[in-house]
Amino acid sequence: MSTTQSERLRELLEPLVASQGLDLEEIAVDSVGRKRVLRVVVDSDTGADLDQIADVSRALSAKLDEGDAMGAGEYTLEVGTPGAERLLKEHRHYERAVSRLVKFQLTGGDELVARILTVDDEGLDLEVPGVKGRKATARRLAFSDIDKARVQVEFNRKDKNEEEA
Repeated sequence: MSTTQSERLRELLEPLVASQGLDLEEIAVDSVGRKRVLRVVVDSDTGADLDQIADVSRALSAKLDEGDAMGAGEYTLEVGTPGAERLLKEHRHYERAVSRLVKFQLTGGDELVARILTVDDEGLDLEVPGVKGRKATARRLAFSDIDKARVQVEFNRKDKNEEEA
């Protein structure tokens, strides 16, 4: 059975990323001109700070240098986090997005923008913002009804401490 380079890299690097207390979210190998770029995306339930990113980057670089997982040619290693408007794919992604506003593409083709209140094994409890002065409404959404979900950036979002005050 043949495996892709990304799959082989994931098998090699995932235990190392996990040992640093992070989850390996994505691996991509792209060609940029004559060079290749290995992009590694990591995250955790509490996020990843710059020191953690630097530590895991050094560890991954050392691991890659000791073998031939990237082949003989030059490459650049880029390690980062998913970013503000992350795509939600795994159950843990939804858990990490509790209290965040998310744009859902539903399997029937409809769109829904709502705030995630709770997550369980079957789906999500949401708060759908009211329109034109109406109150927000509660909604239950099963994972099977979600085609795609992406966190939305909120510039005037109140954090939990402000809401409790």
